[in-house]
Amino acid sequence: MRILIRTSKWAIWARRLGSLAVPLVVLPVLMHRERIIESPGFLVAMAFAAVVGVLAVLVGLVALARLWHTGDIGWGRAIAGLLLGLACLAPFFWYGHLALSNPLATDIATIDRGELPLIFEPGMTDLPPPRLLTVQQRQRFFPNATTRTYPLDPAQLFVLVERLVAAQGWDVRLRREPGLAGEPGRINARIVTLLGWREEAVLRVAPIAGGSAVDMRSVSLAAPSDFGANGRRISDFLVALDNEVTAFLRDNPTLIGTPESDEPSPEVDVGNGD
Repeated sequence: MRILIRTSKWAIWARRLGSLAVPLVVLPVLMHRERIIESPGFLVAMAFAAVVGVLAVLVGLVALARLWHTGDIGWGRAIAGLLLGLACLAPFFWYGHLALSNPLATDIATIDRGELPLIFEPGMTDLPPPRLLTVQQRQRFFPNATTRTYPLDPAQLFVLVERLVAAQGWDVRLRREPGLAGEPGRINARIVTLLGWREEAVLRVAPIAGGSAVDMRSVSLAAPSDFGANGRRISDFLVALDNEVTAFLRDNPTLIGTPESDEPSPEVDVGNGD
C-alpha cells in the first residue's frame, strides 16, 4: 500500500507571503528616498508591508504546527516564510522600541526656534505642524542638547563648525559667515535618513562677551515622529564640537593665554550637558 505524502498548503502560503513581504518593505524605502512617492504614500505602503509580514509569520507558525501533527512535507517552506516575515517586521519592532523610548517630537532646538529659521523650498508649504518638547523634556532626554560657549572668535569657531558639518556629509543649503559687525554666522543643511525622511539641521555661531556661542536646531520635515533622531543629532554634533574645540585650543594655546602670561587663562565651557 502506497502512502501519499502531501506538501502542506499552509507551508506554501507561508513562503509566498514571506517572499512578498520583502519587496513590499524594500521598494517603498527606495522610492521614498528617491522621492518617487511622497511621505503619505510611503506610510500607507509600509503599513501594508507590515500586515503582509504579520500574515507570513502567523501562517508560518500554523504551518509548522500542522506539519508536526500531519507529517506532511514543507518544513523548509514554512520556516522560510516565518523567517522572512520576522526579518520584514524587524524594522517595525526597532522603531516601535524607539517610539516607546523617546518623547514624541519632530522639532528640537537649543534656543527659540525663531532664531534658527528653516529654508523653505517648493513642496514644503504643506508640512504638518511641528511637535515640540518642553525645556524639561529636552533636559531629561537629551541633556547634551544645550547651547555651547567657547573662548574663540566667531570666525574661528565657524570654521570648526563647518568642518564638522562637512564630515557628517550633510547637504549645505545656506552658508553665511559671521559678520564683522557682530552678525551671527549660520549654516542650514539637509539630511536624508535611511528611510528617506527629509530633515534639516540649522547651526548658528554668534558672538558673546569673551568668545562665541553655538546653537543648533534639528527638524523632521514631514515625519510623524523623529524617534529621538533630532535630539541625538544635536547631542552628538555638539559633543563632537566640544572635542574639536578642545583639540584646537590644545594645539593653539596662545588663543587662551600661555603660562608666561600675567593674565589667567579663561575657562573653556564645553557644554552644560552631563
